[in-house]
Amino acid sequence: MKKLTKILLLAALLTATVAMLAACGNKATAKSITIYSTAEDYRNEHARQMLTEKFPEYDINLVDIGTGTLAAKLAAEGTETDADIIMELESTYLEKVSDSLATLTNVDFSVYVDELVPEHHKYVPWYRLCGGMIVDTEALAAKNLPTPASYDDLLKPEYKGLISMPSPKSSSTGYIFLLNMVNERGEEAAFAYFDQLAENMSGQGFTTSGSGPVKALLTGEAAIGLGITYQAVEMINEGSNFEIVFFAEGAPYTTGGSAVIAGRETDEDIMKVFDYIVSDVTPTDKELYAPERIYKEQEIKVPNYPQNIPYGNMDGIRDIELKERLLDKWNH
Repeated sequence: MKKLTKILLLAALLTATVAMLAACGNKATAKSITIYSTAEDYRNEHARQMLTEKFPEYDINLVDIGTGTLAAKLAAEGTETDADIIMELESTYLEKVSDSLATLTNVDFSVYVDELVPEHHKYVPWYRLCGGMIVDTEALAAKNLPTPASYDDLLKPEYKGLISMPSPKSSSTGYIFLLNMVNERGEEAAFAYFDQLAENMSGQGFTTSGSGPVKALLTGEAAIGLGITYQAVEMINEGSNFEIVFFAEGAPYTTGGSAVIAGRETDEDIMKVFDYIVSDVTPTDKELYAPERIYKEQEIKVPNYPQNIPYGNMDGIRDIELKERLLDKWNH
């Protein structure tokens, strides 16, 4: 009896070992599909989970990467890049590398807000993110200061050392405030305005990161931030006493999209993954994280998110030559 038991145990162990080796072998030989994304790590992680659950037969390699790094990589490598799919990249940079992107004939672009759809159909809208003035109401109340009601209010001496804003040189968040001001007041007046605003900056001046203003509010370094709305809402939902204000010029915004590298659109496996990003991953990201409308029929479900955002004049937001010229003039 003991001998039979040992035989059965050895058989079970052998079966389990063979199954494990087979699984490892299948994983090692699975087709690899590489996706690059500039989204925050928690948004990428959620997308990664969705993709790996949907496609266990593929080795999904979703790479977190910075906006500038990815833009430079695509510009240098073209269609020879190791990426198959770009899940999130700012539209300005997608336009710059559009020659390396496939024309997407399998996407129903009619469901998207018209102004977000590129005429060449080489990328699909992924996000619209707006900025606003974010105020720590308790910090201002402690100083007996009112909430600023306009951009010009931010220049008042009583707000000196209390304001945080990202540098357009290093942050797309900073750039949208610059471009909106250029469109509203003209180039010369816009740069003169930011020269004055620099005098009221907190800390070491304009931050290098788009999330810098929200972080400065959280640490008490600043009481007013020109930052991204959805980041402020996240903090409000975690208990911060923040208020979001949109000035008369409207909310500046940037847009981003998803794309397939030219030549990869003939690969059925890659296109299966991309179609799922379009049909399921993108709507889920809007529902959970970055909810501003990219679809004509879309509800904003994130608690405390502004429902009727007055978007500002962002003419030229996809113009890379304009962006490079304006950034060359920025000296802070």
